Amino acid sequence: MLDRFKAFLEVKQAATEGEAGGHTPDEFHLAAAVLLVYAATADAEFGKDERTRIEWLCEHRFELGHDEANELIQAAERQVENSVQLLGFTRTIKDGFSYDERIHLMEMLWEVVYADELVEAHEASLMRQIASLIYVDDRDSGIARSRVRARLDAKD
Repeated sequence: MLDRFKAFLEVKQAATEGEAGGHTPDEFHLAAAVLLVYAATADAEFGKDERTRIEWLCEHRFELGHDEANELIQAAERQVENSVQLLGFTRTIKDGFSYDERIHLMEMLWEVVYADELVEAHEASLMRQIASLIYVDDRDSGIARSRVRARLDAKD
């Protein structure tokens, strides 16, 4: 699986701005995982709670095994550490996910942001930026946030 992610990244880096084309499930998973890790590190900490939440999301929402999920997260971390710009990954999401899938991704992102039980101003700002880049309107992003908050409140 890691080889598939590496191959995708090499092609992604070589692609020119105007090229379009189909994306594989691995590409979608990596693009989503990069956004999840990026959201987790927005507060300059990537804590255990956030990592655990991302692992769970990758395993259950992407239907990956534990080892595959960890490989995916490690590949995403490398992209975030290398100061990757979000635009390429958000474009992959925007172009390849249906609107409902993009809203679902926003819920996943909110789950990561809420993993440490504190939403800082820059995290909320990042969420608005990502929603805009993947063409999810403010209303639907807010509803996604509310659903996540309601689920978390119900657990308490």
